[in-house]
Amino acid sequence: MKGNTLTPSRLTRIALIGNPNTGKSSLFNALTGLRQKTGNFPGVTVDKKTGRFTHSSPAAAKTFEITDLPGTYSLIPSSPDEQVTTRFITNHDQDALPDCVLVIADATQLKRSLLICTQVIDLGLPTVLALNMSDIAQRKGITILVDVLSAQLGVPVVAVDARSGTGISRLKEVLSLTNQGTLKAFHPGKKQSAGSHDIPYLKDLLLQVQQQLSHGPDLDENTHEAILEDTRERQVKIDRLVDHIQTRNEGSGKDLTTMLDGVLTHPLWGYLIFLGLMLLIFQAIFSWAQWPMDLIDMGMTNAGIAMKEFLPDHFISRLLVDGVWAGLSGILVFVPQIALLFTFIGLLEDSGYMARVSMIMDRLMRSFGLGGRSVIPLIGGMACAIPAIMSTRIIGHARERLITTLVIPFTTCSARLPVYTLLISLVIPEDQMLGPFNLQGLVFLGLYLLGFAMALLAAAILHLLFRKREKSVFIMEIPEFRRPHVGNILNTVLEKVRIFVTDAGKIIIGVSMVLWFLSSYGPTPESSGSADPPATTLETSWAGQIGKTIEPVIKPLGFDWKIGIALITSFAAREIFVGTMATLYSIEDQDNEQSLRQKLLSERIPGTNKPRYTLAVGLSLMIFYAFALQCVSTLAVVYRETKSLKWPILQFSIMGILAYFASLITYQLFS
Repeated sequence: MKGNTLTPSRLTRIALIGNPNTGKSSLFNALTGLRQKTGNFPGVTVDKKTGRFTHSSPAAAKTFEITDLPGTYSLIPSSPDEQVTTRFITNHDQDALPDCVLVIADATQLKRSLLICTQVIDLGLPTVLALNMSDIAQRKGITILVDVLSAQLGVPVVAVDARSGTGISRLKEVLSLTNQGTLKAFHPGKKQSAGSHDIPYLKDLLLQVQQQLSHGPDLDENTHEAILEDTRERQVKIDRLVDHIQTRNEGSGKDLTTMLDGVLTHPLWGYLIFLGLMLLIFQAIFSWAQWPMDLIDMGMTNAGIAMKEFLPDHFISRLLVDGVWAGLSGILVFVPQIALLFTFIGLLEDSGYMARVSMIMDRLMRSFGLGGRSVIPLIGGMACAIPAIMSTRIIGHARERLITTLVIPFTTCSARLPVYTLLISLVIPEDQMLGPFNLQGLVFLGLYLLGFAMALLAAAILHLLFRKREKSVFIMEIPEFRRPHVGNILNTVLEKVRIFVTDAGKIIIGVSMVLWFLSSYGPTPESSGSADPPATTLETSWAGQIGKTIEPVIKPLGFDWKIGIALITSFAAREIFVGTMATLYSIEDQDNEQSLRQKLLSERIPGTNKPRYTLAVGLSLMIFYAFALQCVSTLAVVYRETKSLKWPILQFSIMGILAYFASLITYQLFS
């Protein structure tokens, strides 16, 4: 172990560790604010979230770098996520070890939270224990003798409320004073007799576990027995300690959480309430986002007109205005809806409600061959399939993890949101109601439910195809209900919007530049002349020729060659469909005063004067995007997670065939 005293000039590295649902992310945000970055742990696709903060003392100012490790109940790993946590704080490279481990514990569930804390202490690393949710513990009549707990464990203990910020300053002060020293071992002894074999000291035991897991998912019998014995002995000591330092004043009657759980986790009412909430959310996304979307649309349109008037008529000017700016405008207009979606998701998660959704969905999952642990990645797919697929690492069983990975792309991610919004606004009247509900919001909800239903159906089919070897068990900590923290939600929303804008923006700039060139120049002389009518130029351009080539294949779906081009470009990312259409129609129609929606509404089928975007075409496109795997990044992460090209190729092919025929049937039924 390192024995040096920390110097003020050196960056102090802290590892943040704790059980799931103990407020670890809230504490990380409270310590770091917006000074965060996300990457990957070396060699794996698990997110590595790091942040920095400083603390000034009379002696000097210290800068800390804190790493938020995946949540785990024990340093004995049972999933790939937990293996990352164990490897990080048992690193053989002494210089790579953290200078301090900050363990977060739920003050209302202290016996469960202290197991991992005692394991960290026995590794000899400087440790600080943060007792989170102290306010909830007080309301439940729980009193903890913090000083006695600190003396018994031999490490500093600080009571905090990460959501309100209470105790954070004190925690920073304690962290700045924590140096390597002689620490009290909670579970001393290098060897302990257990029947016919010896139990290695914890560090040796962890080393054995890691070595065995590197060769396969199973541990040998002796190691497994040693783990159980070590855990049992620790838990006996923890129970005795907590009984000594904690008193509980049991109130009369049921508390609010118990009463709410009786309804929200009910076998019938739980599902109905969840569906009702989803309906209200999608209604709000359409109605509340409309005026900021119109404002952004008007601002981007006026800026495009101003650039066209101000800039000289030059190759670069046309590329900038008709290509890049038009493509970006088509994406940025949907930022309000993306922000609203993640705001609602943040409210549901921060309040503790999403944990209840996972619990009631476990019953449904088992009917389709999945377990409750699959619920979290599937619901996470509503935001983005990529981190959702990465989160399947919490699933211990390889078969269930593979099935979940393969079906997640069916769930409706935020990248589909701009596509659905544009198409719904084209073919579903804004003022059309079904009872008290706006029809646009109902269609939106229907698309989300369709995606989830298809994921379950696909899981059931895969469950029948794959021979079942093991039965999964779902154990999840259900947190207390609490008031959502506005700061945490705001940080999350800003980060998600930033990722959406930068990721989509980088792609759309590249795609728009290539698309503008392909749409402005072509193989025939007349397609390159500036004197030709814009419509002729676009149709005879390289892009037009490509679109015309694939048009016979997609024409039975109701799609024309322009939609065909957008289908190709949106393979990079689904939301690029909107940017591509915006670029194509900006090049074709030099009147940039109209929005993309207005241009699409005025589009007519040549020779018939009939509208191009009918209900049949709109629904056909929605169904296509509901089923098709139009995301190269998702395929890449599936390959990384499965370590095989077979699965992403099969996934892309089957979902593409399903999308084509489902779209074909939809168009024929409604046309």
